[in-house]
Amino acid sequence: MFFGRVRIARCTVDNHTGAVAVVDDDPVVLDSLKFLLEVAGHNVATYASAAAFLADRATKHLCLIVDHHLPGMTGLELAARLHTDGSAIPVLLITGSPSPAIAARAAQLGIEKVLKKPPDEDDLLSFADAHP
Repeated sequence: MFFGRVRIARCTVDNHTGAVAVVDDDPVVLDSLKFLLEVAGHNVATYASAAAFLADRATKHLCLIVDHHLPGMTGLELAARLHTDGSAIPVLLITGSPSPAIAARAAQLGIEKVLKKPPDEDDLLSFADAHP
């Protein structure tokens, strides 16, 4: 996938620190992102849909990495829902089909980054590292 090089951080993670949330309906991408983030020292919670993410009230989410093209609710729709609900969770949107319309809507919703698939691992790690 996108792991030409892996940066390893020394970090102890416990259940009280929260987790980077990753939402993607492709299990291979979900597992790859989880692996990358865990190797870098992050606690990761993965979800196969926006609905599954919204249903998890028990996990403290530090930030959200979400695919745009999801069944049922897109990544932008999830970000809009979080925005409407008053959530301040930092969001990174990943899309295989970037467009000016997606970028404009992401900016309106306060999404911090929009990355094209496959995303650069350094961009993903810098986003997660910025929200400990």
